[in-house]
Parts: sequence; structure tokens; C-alpha cells
Amino acid sequence: MRHMHSEGCGRREGRAFWQAMKERGFGGGPRGRFEGGRGHGGERRRMFETGELRLVLLKLIEEQPRHGYDLIREIESRSGGAYAPSPGVVYPTMTLLIDMGLAEEQISEGPRKLLAISEAGRQHLTERADEVAIAMARLTALARVSEQTDAAPVRRAMHNLKSALQERLSQDNVTRELQLDVARILDEAASKIERL
Repeated sequence: MRHMHSEGCGRREGRAFWQAMKERGFGGGPRGRFEGGRGHGGERRRMFETGELRLVLLKLIEEQPRHGYDLIREIESRSGGAYAPSPGVVYPTMTLLIDMGLAEEQISEGPRKLLAISEAGRQHLTERADEVAIAMARLTALARVSEQTDAAPVRRAMHNLKSALQERLSQDNVTRELQLDVARILDEAASKIERL
């Protein structure tokens, strides 16, 4: 009877330990990337200030006429895959560029709207050349950071660790001593990482 009680306690302690880990953000997935505009903790982060995305889209269609989907993929490519604006932002901005006379629709095959720059759009880019350069440089910088911090191997290792912790700490024979051993191993790993 006593043995069964201790097993039940072990399971509860294991679940409590893992719950505490989750509350501290462990296993919550990679955070802080611009994918879909999500930032740390899931809140929205704005990649471009008001009007900057308009300039970026205008600059891209100055290079060649593009569809909305092409614009999204091009921005994603230039940011090294770290940022892709949502269609809910890009398509209204395309419409705004047309309404402002900075861009015009071109006839294209299929239902997609092909956007080309107008003469007024070219003049607008010239007048705001510094702002355009800053906005485009932001994409390039983001691509460099993304390249330098490709954390795929780290995310894989963290996933392995998460799985190992879940598996081991949810077993019946979890004791306080085992939990302390796990904590010691994790602390040692953290110390080694800090010294890298």
C-alpha cells in the first residue's frame, strides 16, 4: 500500500516538475522570430513602421511588376526567411498604392492582380530614397541575423531534451532524488553553455 502511494506521488511530482518547466517557457517553441509578425510571447511585432511597407512594395514593383503572392515571397526571401508579411497587410497596401496613383494594375493571365509602378511612383521613391534605403537595409540585416542564428540544430536538441524529460518524469518511479539529478544535469549544461 505504501509502495503504491509513493508511485502516485512520483507521478504527481513528475507532472508538477514538467508543468513548472512549461510555465517558464521551456518547450514553448522558438520565440522572437518575425514569422507571421509574431514576436516574443506571441504578441504582434511590427517589422515596418506605417508607410515603410508601402515603400518596400513600391521598390519591389519598380524592379518588375509583381503579384501580391510574389511580393510576399520576395520579402520573405530578402529577409532570409525570417519575415513574411501577411496577405491581410500586403493586398490592402497594394490597393492603397493604386489609389494613391503610385502603382497601376497590368493585365495579366489569370485572376491575380499584377502591380506595376507608375511614373508618380518612381518620383515618390526618388523623393524618399533615404527611407527606402533604410527599409530595404532592414530586410538585408534581418537576413544576416537569420543566417548567423540558424538555430535549427539547437531547436532539435531542445526538442530531444523536452521529449526525454517528459518521458522520464512521467514514469511511475520518479523520486525526489531523480528530480534533483535531472536538475543537476540541466544546471551543468546551462553552465557549460554560458562558458562557450
